Amino acid sequence: SEDGLIITNKHVVADAEATYQVIMNDEKTHSVTQIYRDPLNDLAILKINVSTTGRALPLGNSSALKLGQVAIAIGTPLGEFTNTVTTGIVSGLGRGITAGSPYEGFVERLDNVIQTDAAISAGNSGGPLLNSQGQVIGVNTAVSASGQNIGFAIPSNTLSELIASFNKRGGSFEKPYIGVRYKVISREVALQNNAIEGAYIAEAVPDSPAAKAGLVTGDIIVTFDGKKIEGRDEQALAKLILDHKPGDTVELGYWRDGKTTTTKLTLEKSSE
Repeated sequence: SEDGLIITNKHVVADAEATYQVIMNDEKTHSVTQIYRDPLNDLAILKINVSTTGRALPLGNSSALKLGQVAIAIGTPLGEFTNTVTTGIVSGLGRGITAGSPYEGFVERLDNVIQTDAAISAGNSGGPLLNSQGQVIGVNTAVSASGQNIGFAIPSNTLSELIASFNKRGGSFEKPYIGVRYKVISREVALQNNAIEGAYIAEAVPDSPAAKAGLVTGDIIVTFDGKKIEGRDEQALAKLILDHKPGDTVELGYWRDGKTTTTKLTLEKSSE
């Protein structure tokens, strides 16, 4: 945005102890003052203190993409060749990939990404993938190490969802947290185990919001702020949490010993 918000990949700014700088097109350098790392996708929002960064690129509608349409990638391949522009086509849609390297300490499953044959190299991460109208249709995020001209981008509609969630929290860089490790179980799995569809708590962190609300290992969260936890979506609970900000109090429904109970839970700031 024109007031200094910038989207890039989470793995580009993965080191929470590091400081980061942004070099603008006029070669002026600005320090990054805040970072929000999206726990659901390989995305991050950065903040720099400027009155204006110029015109922000418009977001396109990635759900309207067609195979074979023009794709334009911009980035800094190999960390050396700034403002490199490459072109190609949209080669695939709805791909699922495992991005990163265990040797680099970053491995993440990414679903519904865009495949393109526009040349993308190490160093292109975080750069835009554009359509022929100059609209952002994706964020370049990964390449195939074993193939040629096989690159991947996170679709722009995922960016729109992140921005909407961020704005819903009033533009807060603080990440809300309830303090549970969980596994979302489907209705089918629940029926097989005489349980109920929802988020099964594998661990409630001591002194966390969840523990303070009385949740324990073995409970199954079935509703969050009045919304049902859908068992077909592994990120269902995380998405609902990210729609709130630290300090919000929500009603949470959970299943224990065959009974559903409700309790109040106040979200706290993540220590990440």
